[in-house]
Amino acid sequence: MNKTTMKAVCLLAAALLFLAGIAQAETGALPAGDYTALRQLDRKSIGVQTGTNFDTMIPGILPKAKIEYFNDKADLVAALASGKIEGFVMDEPVVQYVMKENDDVTYIPEYLDTYQFAFVFPRTEGGEALRSQFNEFLAGLRKAGRLDTLKEKWFAEDEAEKSMPDYAAFPAGNGVLRLATAAGYAPFEYVRGNGIVGYDMEIAALFCEAYGYGLEIVDMNFDGILPSIQSGKCEFAGAGIAITPERAESVLFSDASFTGGTVMAVRKAGYRPTGPFWDNVRRSFEKTFLREDRWKLFAQGIGATLLITVLSILLGTAVGFGVFLLCRKGNIAANGITRFSIWLVQGMPVVVLLMILYYIVFGAVAISSILVAVVGFTLTFGASVFGLLKMGVSAVDPGQYEAACALGHTERRTFFRIILPQAVPRILPAYQSEIIGLIKATAIVGYIAIQDLTKVGDIVRSRTYDAFFPLISITVIYFGLEALFGFAVSRIRVGIDPKKRTRERILKGVKTDD
Repeated sequence: MNKTTMKAVCLLAAALLFLAGIAQAETGALPAGDYTALRQLDRKSIGVQTGTNFDTMIPGILPKAKIEYFNDKADLVAALASGKIEGFVMDEPVVQYVMKENDDVTYIPEYLDTYQFAFVFPRTEGGEALRSQFNEFLAGLRKAGRLDTLKEKWFAEDEAEKSMPDYAAFPAGNGVLRLATAAGYAPFEYVRGNGIVGYDMEIAALFCEAYGYGLEIVDMNFDGILPSIQSGKCEFAGAGIAITPERAESVLFSDASFTGGTVMAVRKAGYRPTGPFWDNVRRSFEKTFLREDRWKLFAQGIGATLLITVLSILLGTAVGFGVFLLCRKGNIAANGITRFSIWLVQGMPVVVLLMILYYIVFGAVAISSILVAVVGFTLTFGASVFGLLKMGVSAVDPGQYEAACALGHTERRTFFRIILPQAVPRILPAYQSEIIGLIKATAIVGYIAIQDLTKVGDIVRSRTYDAFFPLISITVIYFGLEALFGFAVSRIRVGIDPKKRTRERILKGVKTDD
């Protein structure tokens, strides 16, 4: 990466920090909430997490409230702090955990509804048998008083006392169970260090240990949990999932593992953010990167993003080029299949394509989610490469085919030695743009249980409830990756452009002193 690119990235980071400082200053001037009863929030904007059943509770109590949907708890907290919503609905233990990290959040001591959390199993014969084992185990925990002990442990403030069994070392005499969860719902399930811990996670680990199962925890978006159980991707799920009649139509619920109430979180009356801007930046940096070695999570996220991007570029280029070779002579069957495939792939959002591949096409196959992402992005990038090649080759004067044929060149030699070398420089700028688009598109792979850079940012925000530094850092990192790939393509462009080659390179191998 050259110095100019590095300076641009650094200037971008400084600009984003400056703008964020202005935004935070404006946020501090927002009027704080002063709500003491639920009825006061009627006609207000209320936030709920997508995939939960909280939106069904609001109309009966606040019929004129406007419901806003957010992807995770961290987004809800950020929206509340910035005044975009006046409150959000969440389980009482979770709100109490949020309050430990956020001085400006409180809740109205009035339940919207009560609920029971349970673990989820597929509606299959195997799922029924596994649920029976789990219910037997849960009854034993409850009888021995261990469920109450686990609640006291995980709902307490002292994080040092919250230990988990080493489930990675469990003997798997009866096979390995994959547990679907959404690790952003402390204290039930959350990321600490490089592992996923919490009340639900320890119950699952103790169950697997007692019945001779290995355990693999699969982190994903909450709205992907039930599809992962229905498709067979995971054997069971635990993620603060409330028992509802509608959900019970598609999955099996265990006996209740927790009973509680749902409350409305609001801004604390009279609260104003304090502290100089740069002190807040330093504090945010420490929470985001240094605490619990969270920089390692970002490193893993960058690695996953790079792996998906590089493999998709290489395979997509090969697929696009190969399909173009099959279609360039006008084969009717090859062109018909290609046109339909490209229409199908480019006609749907990439996130939908990935979810179809993950939950339907490869639903019953034990395949890595990263591999599924590579397949999806290979298809989309390959379709783009095919279109670019078709455009670039058609721009070359057809008369050159006739001239090459007159000189005795074969059709194959004409294409690879004369036509293609002229077409490639024409399409490289657009090819570079497609690569940049691919890097940004990988931000959605969290929907199929991949901890890429964006997903890691969501995980960190779910622990710190700080949108500032994680989002700024992710933005700068993405710009850095785009600059890196852009620089690589620009080197290729210089290498194949005759106008940009040096005199020494043009005359390489030519004797000039004869």
